[in-house]
Amino acid sequence: MTDREPIDDVRAPPSDDHWRQYLEVGEPHLRIGRKVFSALPSDPRCRICTAPFAGLGGPVMRAMGRQPSRANPHLCTACENELVKHHGGAEVAGTMLFADIRGSTALAEGRSPREFKDLLERFYRVASRAVIDHNGAVDKFVGDELVAMFYPGLSGERHVAAAIEAARQLLRDTGHGGPSEPWAPVGAGVHTGRVWFGAVGEGTVVELTSLGDVVNTTARLASAAAAGEILVSIEAAAAAELDIGGFERRSLALKGKEQMFDVIALPA
Repeated sequence: MTDREPIDDVRAPPSDDHWRQYLEVGEPHLRIGRKVFSALPSDPRCRICTAPFAGLGGPVMRAMGRQPSRANPHLCTACENELVKHHGGAEVAGTMLFADIRGSTALAEGRSPREFKDLLERFYRVASRAVIDHNGAVDKFVGDELVAMFYPGLSGERHVAAAIEAARQLLRDTGHGGPSEPWAPVGAGVHTGRVWFGAVGEGTVVELTSLGDVVNTTARLASAAAAGEILVSIEAAAAAELDIGGFERRSLALKGKEQMFDVIALPA
């Protein structure tokens, strides 16, 4: 009896070229679709194409074959099929936005569970809208935190400025910068650089996500930001062509970083 020959893995490797084209150049039909879909009511929506799942827009999208995926309710079936088909990703220039509610434990303590759930859902709605309005993609919501990504194929060459403007809109829409106290105290961070974007998961349980040092650093910036404040890395400020002379500059000791990290602090 002889040893059996190893069976070759005939699966096609992830298409880096497909993802690099998608992330750096984009797909015209997706950009056009997002503009149309985002104008239709109502939330919740697909986090990639913004197709609405409810309200008046829901039946229209279902007729087009776009309904919530059973494996991932944050994606429509059409976008899920694309991610499954082109599993993998690519490393490209991109910008990350993290934003979270400050003092959410105390906010939850002073509310009933339903009231706290309603507050978080309101935050999810305005955060999603800020990202969509500036041509970004919601990566995920983790508890009281938004994770969003902006890349050239979706957000254009000024993807860094788009992320900063989305953060500013989010602060305004949560009540910062106005005469009264914000209904949700939010701090945010923005950083840019080389990021791996792509689809992760197994089988049909896949999602679009982002990985790398830029992602981790942006999370640290958001954690260090005060309520009503956006901490923007010096790299992101330069790429967005901000006049940094008019804003406070800080050097932060971020967890996991050996050297001090320079940022500017943008108020609401």
